[in-house]
Amino acid sequence: MPRPFTVDPAVMDQIRPMMNIDADAVARLHHAAMGNSLWAKLGLPFLKTLYRALVVNDRFLGFVYVDERNIPRGFIAGSTDARAMMREVFEQSYLVLGMNAFPRALRPAILLRLLQTPRYFRASHPGDEIPAESLFCSFEPELRGKRISGHINKVLFDELLARGHDQVKITTEATNQGANRQLQSWGFEERGRFRFYEHEMVAYVLNLHESDRVEAVSRHPAV
Repeated sequence: MPRPFTVDPAVMDQIRPMMNIDADAVARLHHAAMGNSLWAKLGLPFLKTLYRALVVNDRFLGFVYVDERNIPRGFIAGSTDARAMMREVFEQSYLVLGMNAFPRALRPAILLRLLQTPRYFRASHPGDEIPAESLFCSFEPELRGKRISGHINKVLFDELLARGHDQVKITTEATNQGANRQLQSWGFEERGRFRFYEHEMVAYVLNLHESDRVEAVSRHPAV
């Protein structure tokens, strides 16, 4: 059983919904923390364009942890229906995304991964269809160990439960011991493993109704 989660009101006060004006800062956080990921390898201009498109999508749920100047120093990005959201974003913004990914997208190693990307949702399917997903989470290094990631995860999970979702999915690399420990501490259950981008991945699912850490509280205005 996961240990009880004690909420720190001071931390909660610094978490707010992600807005369009946050896209560039969030892109920089993503690029700094996940520089080896496919999206980061496409470059910072691509990431900025991607987050500007995501934040205005009705299915997107994003929150930022800000400092006293209201500047994001960490974020979480999720969705009420990740598969549909990504399809909509790329269908609506493929020209500008492609322009900002060029010419990196033509490098053989990156192009191969781009061609593999559409199979992610099918490969990571844990059995029952679970549309809600937590996709990216990143913080500046000096914030680690201050329980901020736990708070911003709770904000996302609370929002999903408030919107009527029963479960949320997260995938991570099997070798990422820190992420696996954190997910298990939250009560996530492993629902299967799959190969993606030549890595062994783990699909985790959390039952939001059964988690003592999650409550149906909405902090993100519906678009």
